[in-house]
Amino acid sequence: MQLDVTTLDAKKAGTIELPDEVFGLEPRADILQRMVRYQLAKRRAGTVSVKGRAEINYTGAKLYRQKGTGRARHGSRRANLFRGGGRSFGPKPRDHSIDLPKKVRALALKHALSSKVKSEALVVLDSCELKDGKTKELKTRFSKLGFVSVLIVDGANLQDGFARAARNLPRVDVLPVQGINVYDILRHDKLVLTRAALAALEERFK
Repeated sequence: MQLDVTTLDAKKAGTIELPDEVFGLEPRADILQRMVRYQLAKRRAGTVSVKGRAEINYTGAKLYRQKGTGRARHGSRRANLFRGGGRSFGPKPRDHSIDLPKKVRALALKHALSSKVKSEALVVLDSCELKDGKTKELKTRFSKLGFVSVLIVDGANLQDGFARAARNLPRVDVLPVQGINVYDILRHDKLVLTRAALAALEERFK
């Protein structure tokens, strides 16, 4: 399939051929859901922790005698029903990540790219270069292109001026091609790929 290539000035810069095996698939929601769940689970820190009754620094002596006080029977001040006592079945540090085969992850990225093509939300830019690195200038150019919520993926190296200008724009993310991922693609309205990013993706999926 062919797509028009545009510039940052909203001018046409030719056309480019996209491989159907990467951009022409019928998107499957189940594969995309599995990949998003995998990504979000992997980023969880899993560092939350509370103390159990064995970790509370209180005396282990019996509070008061067993019988004759008219009060309930208690053996430890560290019990969970006392203020300052240990918590029952509280959270402990753990790994939240789940397994997903490498082939499924690669397929999910293809389906995410294909979903943007199918919804006509994929734009191919000639290059992402900005001489002065001014946010105001980039915002003006984005308004001409109709970019509001957009993920921009460039080649292996980002141009400093462009990345600096885009940093202050809300709902705009700029990534090198090695950082492209399903979650970021799906959570933005538009996906923008440069010629360099497309060449790297084709090489990756060979």
